Amino acid sequence: MKAMILAAGKGTRVRPLTYDLPKPMIPILGKPVMAYLVEHLAKYGVTEIMVNVSYLHEKIEEYFGEGHQFGVQIGYSFEGYTNDDGEVVPQPIGSAGGMKKIQEFGGFFDDTTIVLCGDALIDLDLKSALFEHRRKGALCSVITKEVPWDKVSSYGVVVTDKDGRITEFQEKPSEAEAKSNFISTGIYIFEPQVIDLIPSGVPFDIGSELFPLLAKEGMPFYAQTRGFNWIDIGSVSDYWQTLQNVLLGEVAHMDVPGIQVEDGLWVGLNTRIEWEGTTIEGPVYIGSGACVEAGATIIGPSWIGHGSHICSGAKVVRSVLFEYTRVLRDVTLDEMIVFKDYSVDRAGEMKHVSDYASDEWVNARDRRFTRRSDAPLEAVK
Repeated sequence: MKAMILAAGKGTRVRPLTYDLPKPMIPILGKPVMAYLVEHLAKYGVTEIMVNVSYLHEKIEEYFGEGHQFGVQIGYSFEGYTNDDGEVVPQPIGSAGGMKKIQEFGGFFDDTTIVLCGDALIDLDLKSALFEHRRKGALCSVITKEVPWDKVSSYGVVVTDKDGRITEFQEKPSEAEAKSNFISTGIYIFEPQVIDLIPSGVPFDIGSELFPLLAKEGMPFYAQTRGFNWIDIGSVSDYWQTLQNVLLGEVAHMDVPGIQVEDGLWVGLNTRIEWEGTTIEGPVYIGSGACVEAGATIIGPSWIGHGSHICSGAKVVRSVLFEYTRVLRDVTLDEMIVFKDYSVDRAGEMKHVSDYASDEWVNARDRRFTRRSDAPLEAVK
């Protein structure tokens, strides 16, 4: 079996994280989401992996290279072009269109292929899924999950007969229009013949175009409803909740990195905590090279990225701070994600640092403790 990871999207619902990162590179416990997928594939002996890339493609390619560190081979298919000014312009051609481009270029899809969206954490038993796919004689299988009815509008909805054969596929229907509350997880098993049905040279999507075509033509197109963990990072609030769950130990096979120095407190290398007057209630991870000043408060679940600095009197509550974030004195961040110059609260409301009346945080690599005032520089303690 081969694999295809879909990684060409912009991830607009996860902004501001995707202003600077492609969605598959969003970190969970300090490691990109896509790295967990590659490791999972390698665990099941899937070592030939193609990835379609477009937006900020170089960040994916630079991190994963050709896959040697994971014990796999990774190839890339860039979707876009270089304009007259020499600028690289991303131009995705749809999830199915991207697969067609790969096939026409080098004929990669000559075997059963597992197709995965690059922005979800899974622990699916690939061996069992492949066995069921072959037992049913399927050309295409979709791994599904049951969700509450009020969530169906965020997903592709699968309608099946009593044998599990897909008779209709609705792409993000309203709750009133949905004919099922079983949704696609973005995990598919394709036989090579499915690629032949994708038109050449035009944008084409798997969910909204290819799947309805398979259902209409009455092809061997089946759903599999399996028991496995599937964590979809569809929005910033999903990402916040995912990290909360991981730090609470609710996601199997995902352990907090670093060294556990106290109950519920993990730290990276060379981390400095000034304990006088400081309160830390786990679970909390404090990354390498971070500093927590005396009198600070951190309430978990919280993730403090490496190189960060929590100043005296600052209070961080159930929050996620990306690397090199300095939270200034007497500032409270409550259920926030802070990424460079942006914050996003639990509800998904985004603010730029300039939207605040006074400085809340700055880049910890900057020796100044303020951003916009005329105060003199003050050395980092």
